[in-house]
Amino acid sequence: MHRLLSAVLFAVLTLAAPARAAETYPSRPITVIVPFAAGGPSDAMMRILGEHMRQTLGQPILIENVTGAGGSIGVGRAVHSPPDGYTVSFGHLGTHVANGAVYKLSYDLVADLEPVVLLPSNPMIIVSKTAVPAKSLAELLAWLKAQPTPAAAGTAGNGSGSHIAGLYFEQVTGIKLQYVPYRGTGPALNDLVAGQIDLIVDQTSNSINQVRAGAIRAYAVTDGKRVESAPEVPTTDEAGLPGFHMTLWSGLWVPKGTPKETVARLNQAAVAALNDSDVQKRLKDLGLQMPPQDQLTPDALGAVQRAEIAKWWPMIKAARVSTE
Repeated sequence: MHRLLSAVLFAVLTLAAPARAAETYPSRPITVIVPFAAGGPSDAMMRILGEHMRQTLGQPILIENVTGAGGSIGVGRAVHSPPDGYTVSFGHLGTHVANGAVYKLSYDLVADLEPVVLLPSNPMIIVSKTAVPAKSLAELLAWLKAQPTPAAAGTAGNGSGSHIAGLYFEQVTGIKLQYVPYRGTGPALNDLVAGQIDLIVDQTSNSINQVRAGAIRAYAVTDGKRVESAPEVPTTDEAGLPGFHMTLWSGLWVPKGTPKETVARLNQAAVAALNDSDVQKRLKDLGLQMPPQDQLTPDALGAVQRAEIAKWWPMIKAARVSTE
């Protein structure tokens, strides 16, 4: 009888172990790898979300900025981390879509990552240094065409959102640009304010405060409607460049093989943050657009990522973007 009871107890404890493991996650700090420089739009968004997620998860959310190669180094570090939910990959259209068409990666952006949640998106905004004489988008296009050499356009590196937006701008307008890569659009914006480069097709959340301060000039947002936080800036449709639309969405991923219960826990914490009124206000003040409620599932992010790969890879490959 004693042996029988021992066997039953062992079986019960063995079956209960996975459940206990899921219930105790997380039991230590979680690191979110942001593959761009501190102070940029990706960093700002994740820090706002991380503050609230910390309350839900009961553990610190540590932001690690791993820059270089258009964000592919930071994403690679996350991909090759243990699939235990303690290393999370923050990324966007550039890092988790475009980089697959630009770099020879040591990982597959779809097969080696598990989607967690779709995050707020940014329409891009066309901005220049104040020394550029153009006051409207039409005048900017005329000024760019009149330059003896291509204007210097800042980017966060080859394949970044700002680089893709620049390629798209070239395709639509026929105007060539000279790209100046940085480790993030935060440093690029600093140089734009200082007059070291001519323009950026930037994330609205990155540039909007400098636009409000009069440190740079805005011409249009790349969306069909104006941004709530900057209603004075016209859309590209209104400004004379119809159809030039691009939204830089963001998301969270974890390494392939992460337990579904852990993915669900991270998703729950992120959704709680996105639904918090104070978090929403802070994000909207940056010019960010909140995703619809029915798009806040892991499957929804996976579907968006695959659709965007199908949309953007042909254009990027046709442009023969170099990683040199």
